[in-house]
Amino acid sequence: MRTPALLLACAFSANAANYYVTVAGLGGLPEYETQFVKWAADLEKQLQANGSDAHVVTLSGNAATRQQVEQALARAASEVTPGDAFALFLIGHGTFDGTDYKINLPGPDMTAAELAGLLNRIPAERQLVVNMTSASGASVAALAKKDRIVIVATKSGTEKNAPVFARYWIDALRDPAADADKNGTVSALEAFRYAERKTAGYFESEKLLATEHALLTDTAKANAVHDPKPDNGQGVLAAAFPLLRPHTEVARNTTPEKQKLLTKKQDVEAKIDRLKYQKAALSEEEYKQQLTALLVELSRTQAEIDK
Repeated sequence: MRTPALLLACAFSANAANYYVTVAGLGGLPEYETQFVKWAADLEKQLQANGSDAHVVTLSGNAATRQQVEQALARAASEVTPGDAFALFLIGHGTFDGTDYKINLPGPDMTAAELAGLLNRIPAERQLVVNMTSASGASVAALAKKDRIVIVATKSGTEKNAPVFARYWIDALRDPAADADKNGTVSALEAFRYAERKTAGYFESEKLLATEHALLTDTAKANAVHDPKPDNGQGVLAAAFPLLRPHTEVARNTTPEKQKLLTKKQDVEAKIDRLKYQKAALSEEEYKQQLTALLVELSRTQAEIDK
């Protein structure tokens, strides 16, 4: 018997295109600025592996202004057809003042309601929004809509620390382990479960109090859940939304050597995150030295992965 997710996936046209827009907002501190730009570039690379029908737009650094975001989403509204898939990825810092969620951008910020208004004009019947910013949980109510999957890095607007969820979301698109059903395709649900599990594991391994708890909703309701499953009715649309398809770069690079490098990369990134939590206890010089050494090691490891 075919699962509901498989039936949904089979119903989509083979000629449908995939549109992806990534927005990496302000970092505030140099290390975050660099990190957010890098995450955006890494995500772009993985999405482009989907082939010629993948339309990828990335806005980061000074290019991630409110005007540029509005123009990118307006362009998508004019180009996307109902049969296409559209995804928006938000990376960076978010805020919540008790009323409005905002993503921090160069110049004027954008609220979740403003983003929702722009997304509502895009005719794609399959939409995915992955808000990986701090305080992103406060954006669910505004973004939730029929035929739209909403994933957030935090459970509320009060979880304000810079999340690590984005790192593991990107890893889900290059780690073969994320493809839980081994069908060669990484779905939004598989990526969510992978990133959520890795995020929780990070805080446990570092013996830190978890400051982020990712949630998902794809039922048009704001009751996002930590564990989407048939019992709570969440996850059907997410399971049918492919992020990476068969024969992509990820599927080809599954050698044991590559897997070891991916594991090493994750370990170094975890050390960088831990160092940021320890920053207040270190001298500025000591912090810079340790951070520089880890960034060099990370760069070398990534170079080996990219060979």
